[in-house]
Amino acid sequence: MKKEIELRKQMNIDELNDLDEDTRLEIEGFRTGTYLRLEIHDVPYEMVEHFDPHHPILVGGIGLGEENVGFMQARLKRHRWHKKVLKTRDPIIVSVGWRRYQTIPVYAIEDSNGRHRMLKYTPEHMHCLAMFFGPLAPPNTGVVAIQNLSNSQASFRITATAVVLEYNHAAKIMKKLKLVGEPCKIFKKTALIKNMFTSDLEIARFEGAAIRTVSGIRGQVKKAAKEEIGNQPKKKGGQPKEGIARCTFEDKIKMSDIVFLRAWTQVEVPEFYNPLTTALQSRDQTWQGMKTTAELRREKNLPIPVNKESLYKPIERKPRKFNPVVIPKSLQAQLPFPSKPKDMPSRAKPLLENRRAVVMEPHQRKVRTMVQHLQLIKHHKMNKRKMKEDKKKKELEVQKAKEEAISKKRRREERRERYRQQEKSKKKTRRNVD
Repeated sequence: MKKEIELRKQMNIDELNDLDEDTRLEIEGFRTGTYLRLEIHDVPYEMVEHFDPHHPILVGGIGLGEENVGFMQARLKRHRWHKKVLKTRDPIIVSVGWRRYQTIPVYAIEDSNGRHRMLKYTPEHMHCLAMFFGPLAPPNTGVVAIQNLSNSQASFRITATAVVLEYNHAAKIMKKLKLVGEPCKIFKKTALIKNMFTSDLEIARFEGAAIRTVSGIRGQVKKAAKEEIGNQPKKKGGQPKEGIARCTFEDKIKMSDIVFLRAWTQVEVPEFYNPLTTALQSRDQTWQGMKTTAELRREKNLPIPVNKESLYKPIERKPRKFNPVVIPKSLQAQLPFPSKPKDMPSRAKPLLENRRAVVMEPHQRKVRTMVQHLQLIKHHKMNKRKMKEDKKKKELEVQKAKEEAISKKRRREERRERYRQQEKSKKKTRRNVD
């Protein structure tokens, strides 16, 4: 088969060599290595004015699908030699196929549930998805990204490499949304939440969404609160205040609770691309496109804005004082003894009976003195009896220790005598056997 193809090819060449040049061009077309003259119309005059023969112009063709512009999704990875990470919405210059242009990418990563979650920065040693707007390129096209075209860069120029996955892709990039509110009126298990939404239309969008308090009580957004239930603007003569939502909870919440709603919102990819026009200016000039926010702040000497609400603050909680549990006396009388309150704190201020002075009569003083003498005699007798019992107890312990020692010695002697008799009987038996 190959021999037939080679033979036919050689026959065609022999036939074409016999023809003149014009006829051969009409039949065969332009051969490889032939010099051509291209006429290009509607070329800007800057390209002719700043043309440099030392920098040749490459001429190529693009497919029909590459003439349109749209969104492209690429698998991107920061170059290992580039020192800084890439930030979402920072402009980069990409080289895709025959085109070079500046665009604004949005980086994302695909979760296990298929959601494309937005990333603020590119991961350290991983691939991520990059969505950007520009002239379309077919899948598996290589992409090289750089920050700027300046030749005075000290660091590595190439910031990232990528490959096009899909174009005109309708993937939605989502990011977390956290809405925070606080109760303005509390019923039993229903509360009116303010400062979470700005209008009743926004509340209608989030109807049925799950909410939660900091203390862990779960709830659900029902609908916008009525005027009569909320701020009652008609009675006060003002305009109705929107953005107050009626929510239900598992349990009754407090006015000090903070209510927050976790949701996801779609991130719009900017429809921006700026083609590079390096051929329309002299080679001495550097093409300058859109600058990053950090470059603008550095040029204008502007500080980085700081959100005070995002700073960490020391948590200061005041100790809460709870009222003591008061049990009625009628209920205390019915309680069993173990359940009755016994560790009641002593009164800081003594009762009136203990504070007021008592003036006794002469007879009462004599009786009191006699009672005190009798109590003193009783205490003296009790102490004397206790000392006598302690002495007797010590004597008994000493006597018991002596008896224990004698008993121990007697048992030891009996044991030794028994062992001696057993040894004698064994020797006698052994002698008789021999």
